Amino acid sequence: MGSLDPPSNAHGGKTLIHDDVEDNRQITGDVRSELSPASNGDVGSPLENGGLKRRKVGVLPLEVGTRVMCRWRDSKYHPVKVIERRKVFSGGPNDYEYYVHYTEFNRRLDEWVKLDQLDLDSVEAVVDEKVEDKVTSLKMTRHQKRKIDEIHVEGHEELDAASLREHEEFTKVKNIATIELGRYEIETWYFSPFPPEYNDCVKLYFCEFCLNFMKHKEQLQRHMKKCDLKHPPGDEIYRSGTLSMFEIDGKKNKVYGQNLCYLAKLFLDHKTLYYDVDLFLFYVLCECDDRGCHMVGYFSKEKHSEESYNLACILTLPPYQRKGYGKFLIAFSYELSKKEGKVGTPERPLSDLGLLSYRGYWTRVLLDILKKHKGNISIKELSDMTAIKAEDILSTLQSLELIQYRKGQHVICADPKVLDRHLKAAGRGGLDVDVSKLIWTPYKEQG
Repeated sequence: MGSLDPPSNAHGGKTLIHDDVEDNRQITGDVRSELSPASNGDVGSPLENGGLKRRKVGVLPLEVGTRVMCRWRDSKYHPVKVIERRKVFSGGPNDYEYYVHYTEFNRRLDEWVKLDQLDLDSVEAVVDEKVEDKVTSLKMTRHQKRKIDEIHVEGHEELDAASLREHEEFTKVKNIATIELGRYEIETWYFSPFPPEYNDCVKLYFCEFCLNFMKHKEQLQRHMKKCDLKHPPGDEIYRSGTLSMFEIDGKKNKVYGQNLCYLAKLFLDHKTLYYDVDLFLFYVLCECDDRGCHMVGYFSKEKHSEESYNLACILTLPPYQRKGYGKFLIAFSYELSKKEGKVGTPERPLSDLGLLSYRGYWTRVLLDILKKHKGNISIKELSDMTAIKAEDILSTLQSLELIQYRKGQHVICADPKVLDRHLKAAGRGGLDVDVSKLIWTPYKEQG
């Protein structure tokens, strides 16, 4: 599952005003708001009065697994665990950078830090086994990439411990720090298994229309003069105002589908990277202007799903998050299910954030109906009206304590005041899908 509208500690995009590297930057999303949790109070600097000068040279270089306090971009110190280290100069023990995980927060904030950001007086004993130095680029064979990226980490109990450890080992360090996509420069959140020739790249440049990626700005500029696309490949199936949705067949546009998966993995922690994109349809949401249709987010969907999955992965790109686009994508997936005459459900397992977003959507849709409906209504009738799978309806209503089991059947309790309270708690529904603007026929395999 994917990333929708995450908490505000997510890195947003920086707007690139010019075509050159000199840029005016505007950060979308405030990473600071969640970094002063109530349980911690203000984590002030422990290094007043020249604390940094009292370095314990004997503990350098720090071992992988070391726990220490680290100064973050809010100028406060937070507990971290050293995940990796690398030499930056050919000198003594001070000549290292450290890749750290902020233990209070999501893995997307992991980053390389310099020694002067660490409070060496706070070093705790190393808890991991000693490991040898590794270079920052993760050298994997194509076979290893395929093996690792075909693992869907959450919810698969059949995976053995060795496979999970291998996955963690090869994905623990972000290999690409930033990307440029259209007018945005975006800090990445997670590892993505790009081909080996990109191991030494800190930043990648994407064509925002065909999603080809390059190592250098000059390559992108040359590419843009030749690329004749101004929107994603495939069929435009929805246009309402400045919003547009394109359906891309992974079999017909294989390179685009694979590039989209590489891009998405930079912002999704537990995502299967689809090498065989032939089996999937990709629905790409765009904002349109006189320069073209610019990707906002997407969801993917299996062409044929025995489990009634109507969505496999979902992502709203960081510069566009917290604007209702994730909720729009969820709603759109159900409108497609209605057109198909089927019930749908997202592919499991759901991330915590994914479950929260879906539970909000299910709550709003179901309670809107219950408020307006007169008389009795069954779970089956609600499913037929909404295309939401009966099990999802039942679990949602049970979580809201709106359903009881009486005399061998489920009974929905729809007190108007209770419904209003739950609707308010579910939050806004985001952008609406104007069904009259959807021009689409369900997928059929062509012979």
